Amino acid sequence: MKRDDEKKISVRGLYKAFESKPVLRGIDLDVKKGRSLVVIGGSGTGKSVLLKCMLGTLRPDKGVIEVDGRNIARHSDGDRRHMTGQTGMLFQGAALFDSLSVWENIAFRLIYAEKKSRKTAREKAIDCLAQVGLAPEVGNLQPAALSGGMQKRVSLARAIASDPQILFFDEPTTGLDPIMADVINNLIVERVKALGATAVSITHDMASARKIADEIAMLYQGRIIWRGKPEEMENSGNPMVDQFVHGRAEGPIQMTLRRS
Repeated sequence: MKRDDEKKISVRGLYKAFESKPVLRGIDLDVKKGRSLVVIGGSGTGKSVLLKCMLGTLRPDKGVIEVDGRNIARHSDGDRRHMTGQTGMLFQGAALFDSLSVWENIAFRLIYAEKKSRKTAREKAIDCLAQVGLAPEVGNLQPAALSGGMQKRVSLARAIASDPQILFFDEPTTGLDPIMADVINNLIVERVKALGATAVSITHDMASARKIADEIAMLYQGRIIWRGKPEEMENSGNPMVDQFVHGRAEGPIQMTLRRS
């Protein structure tokens, strides 16, 4: 088997419900090594739940999630360590620690999980700031002093600080203006390629999906209803994909509106 055909992540028969309400209804999904998969879908379709299950922070009710052939859905200590030891995450709201400086946020895992010296960790943090286009002096600032775009870049710097093999992105452009969103998209593409990492992103931002994806999968009512390359979305042949991609109110996807 060629390297390009190797699966880094494989999901089979994944189910998750909350208080008997089904959210994931049998997800099958593969992500090849070194490839970027973007999962699109509307609010409440299960994107975040899928990401949390793949990340290992949420236990599925049923199914298999294999990373390098290990079923992390079992949630054993060894499986969790295998997953967290090679994973970086960019959170939707940046999720920076207000009480720590920027460089300490970036180096948090290096210091507290990998037991690096503060000097070594700071040097790595400053290097990561440079990789996302921020000056060394930004490392001494507090998160509250940063704009939304700068916070996203710092969060990306933190995600790549441990040179992860897998990167997860949760709505990476939410809350950003179109220009800054494109800056973040470009940085994601650059850093994923530089690391040779496997990436999984969830978003409803179609410009972002087109920019950062090698492949796109659409999640609807807890199931993957379409998968293909970004350029194939315009002629997917799936009316639900077509409606979502073009943002049309009319179509097979009906939004429930509460009337007063």
